[in-house]
Amino acid sequence: MKFLTILFLGLVQLFYSSQTPLLDQVKARGELRVVTRHGPTTYYRGPEGEAGLEYDLAKSFAEELGVELHIVVADNFNDILQKVASHEVDLATAGLTINDERKSLVRFAPEYQEVYQQVVYRQGTPLPPNNLAEFDENYKLTIVAGSGQSHFLKRLKENYPQLVWEEISEVDPSELLEQVWEGEIRYTLVNSNEVAQMRRFYPELEVGLEFDKPPQKLAWAFPRVAVDDSLYMAAIQFFTRLQRSGKLEQLLERYYGHIDEGEHFDYVNLRDFHRYCEERLPKYRNFFEKVASRYHLDWRFLAAVGYEESQWHPSAVSHTGVRGIMMLTKTTAQEMGVTNRDDPYQSIEGGTRYFLAIRDRIPKDILEPDRTWFALAAYNVGLGHLRDAVKLTEIQGDNPSRWIDVKRHLPKLSDEYWYKQTQHGQARGYEPVKFVKSVRRFYDMLVRLYPQPEMVSVPPQSVPSPQSLPNQPDSVPLAPIL
Repeated sequence: MKFLTILFLGLVQLFYSSQTPLLDQVKARGELRVVTRHGPTTYYRGPEGEAGLEYDLAKSFAEELGVELHIVVADNFNDILQKVASHEVDLATAGLTINDERKSLVRFAPEYQEVYQQVVYRQGTPLPPNNLAEFDENYKLTIVAGSGQSHFLKRLKENYPQLVWEEISEVDPSELLEQVWEGEIRYTLVNSNEVAQMRRFYPELEVGLEFDKPPQKLAWAFPRVAVDDSLYMAAIQFFTRLQRSGKLEQLLERYYGHIDEGEHFDYVNLRDFHRYCEERLPKYRNFFEKVASRYHLDWRFLAAVGYEESQWHPSAVSHTGVRGIMMLTKTTAQEMGVTNRDDPYQSIEGGTRYFLAIRDRIPKDILEPDRTWFALAAYNVGLGHLRDAVKLTEIQGDNPSRWIDVKRHLPKLSDEYWYKQTQHGQARGYEPVKFVKSVRRFYDMLVRLYPQPEMVSVPPQSVPSPQSLPNQPDSVPLAPIL
C-alpha cells in the first residue's frame, strides 16, 4: 500500500512537472483560488462587504500577485483539506492549526497566529473538571468534525483513555459556541481566538480547562504534491514582508486589539450592554439613524460612541460637567449649535458633527480604519493631546501614522517625565485608549445584533428639524462608513 501511494505521488509529480509553474498559472488565469470557511475569525460579510482576518490576508496576497481573489467556502474542515490536496484550489486560508495528521495531506506556510485549546461551558451549568483525569462520559465534549480539536483529543486519549467526545459535521466553531450558550450542548473544545470573538455576543460563555502548552499555530495550507514551489515560496516571502513591515501585527490588532480575553473579560459590562440594547436603544435608535443618514455614517457606529459615553442615558452628567448621550462640554455644544445638551437628538447631532470636524483635521495620510480610531481618541482627550502622543510615538521610533503604535504611547501623557516634554501637558492618556477599544467592541456587537443598517422612518414630530439647530454649517466633511 505504501508503494502504491509513493507510485501515485510520483506519477502526479511527473504529470505536473511539464506544466507551467504554479505562480505563472495563477497570474495567467488572473485569479488566486482559495478555500476558507465562514466565521468571525476567518471570512464573513461586514458592513463594507467581505471581511475577516483570513480574507484580508488572502486579499493582500492576491493584490501582491496582481490577480483577483476567488473565494471558495467549504462546508466543513474535511472539505477544506480535500480541495487543497486535489488541487481544486491553490491554497486554504481557513484558520487551520498545524498538526501531523494534516501534514500528511498538505504542507503549511509560515504560522501567523498562536491559539490555545479551551473547554467552554455556560455560566450556571455544571463546571467541567480542571484536570483531564476527571473527564469521562459525564463530561462529553462536542467538537467540529475534522477540526484540529479532533486530532488534539486523539493524541490526548493515548494517555487519558476515559476521554469521550462527539464530532459534528457541517457546523463551524462559532455555531458550537452558540449551542453551548443555548444549552443544546454542555461542553465544547475550540480555539481561543474563536472563544474571544464569540464571548462578546454571548457573555455567559465561560472558559474552563485551557491547554496553553504548547500553543497551536495557525497557517495557510498548500497542496503537498505540486508542480513546483513557486506559489508556495511566494507565500513565504509574502509573510516575511508582512511580518517585517508590521502589517501582520496591524491586521491582528484590527481584529483582536479591541477584544478582552482571560482575566480582562468584563462580564458585567457586556451583560449591561445587551440589557440596554433591549431597554434603552429602541428609544433613540431613530435619532441615531436619522443623524447617520444625514452625514453618511453607519448609525451603529454613532450608537456605539453614544453607549460608551453615556450608556444611552440622555441626562448623564460627568464630574467634569460634560453631559448628554454624547457627553458634550458646554463649549463644544455651543460650537456645534446645540442649545440643550439633555435633548437626545441635539446631543447625537452635535456629537456627530464634532467627531466629523475632528476627523477632518486628522492627516489624510493616515489610512482607515486608523484614521477613525485617531479621531475617536481626539474626541475623548482632545486633538492637542493626541498630537502630543503622536509626537512621542515618533520620538520613540514607532510609526506615528498607525493606531497600534500611538495607542502604546498615549498613556505616557499621565507620566510627568513624558508630559513635561509635550506642548499640551498632562492628560489621562489611558482613557482615549480605553474609549477607542470600547467603541470598536460595541460597534462590532451592534453590527451582529442589527445586521441590516437600513433606515427606519421617523415621524416628523418626533425629531427636531435639523434646520432648527443654530449655527449649523451648510456642509460637514464626511467620513466613510466603517
